[in-house]
Amino acid sequence: MPAVFEYHHTVRADEIDAQGHANNVCYVAWMQEAALAHSAAQGWPPAAYQRLGLGWVVRAHTIEYHQSALAGDEIVVVTWVADFKRVTSRRRYRICRRADGGLLASAETKWAFIDYTTGQPCRIPAEIASAFEVVGDSPP
Repeated sequence: MPAVFEYHHTVRADEIDAQGHANNVCYVAWMQEAALAHSAAQGWPPAAYQRLGLGWVVRAHTIEYHQSALAGDEIVVVTWVADFKRVTSRRRYRICRRADGGLLASAETKWAFIDYTTGQPCRIPAEIASAFEVVGDSPP
């Protein structure tokens, strides 16, 4: 099970904005897709959270843009869990262009674990926390 996960994506024409590069909202979508794919790879796909009646919601995204992504660019979203606390977790991301390794963006999401019925924060179950290796702020 990978502590550091890679999600691959090719920038589509419909993701390009009026300035000719990937719209900044797309980066958030790629981060979400990478986080879901990593969770599924660790044995926690969306359906498993639904069965449990518990799961993650986003509290905040932070993104620093470094270079533009263009239509047809093959990108890699590298993601890892930076920390787990009682009811929260931070996930980090590096979004790179595959062809030259250029860093397009660095980002972080702060997640809260909630009870789907009440919408209230709850303790992250041990079986979920143990499915992920905490890497810290930078991948090995």
